[in-house]
Amino acid sequence: MKTFPLEIYAIDKQSYVGPCESLTIPAMDGEFGVLANHEPVVVAITAGELRYTVNGETTVLAVGDGFIEVSESEVYVMVDFAERADEIDRIRAEAAEKRAREKLRARKDALGVAHAEAALARALARLRVAGKYGH
Repeated sequence: MKTFPLEIYAIDKQSYVGPCESLTIPAMDGEFGVLANHEPVVVAITAGELRYTVNGETTVLAVGDGFIEVSESEVYVMVDFAERADEIDRIRAEAAEKRAREKLRARKDALGVAHAEAALARALARLRVAGKYGH
């Protein structure tokens, strides 16, 4: 299968740099997939499950909001966070989910609700990946 150069960056680290056969990211209107020779595009990434395949082996990351830039020669992914299932602290993610749900119930202002919704999405992304792919 043809490959393309992929670079995945989180705010605090470089998650992956190398060849890639296929990439699937969580986007605003569902999943967005990339294969070699994809048309250039920029797409917003939402918190969720990112999957990329190298040498027939798929790696899954929980990711936060960000964007993907597909150019004619390479693909860049920039996200708030990127964690494999074995890097996720489930207890911390569950606590974050609980805090976010409490803030949503309080509904003090629009900005507070938006922050709580974003925090909830991040926590759920981590828990989903840890639950499906964790050991």
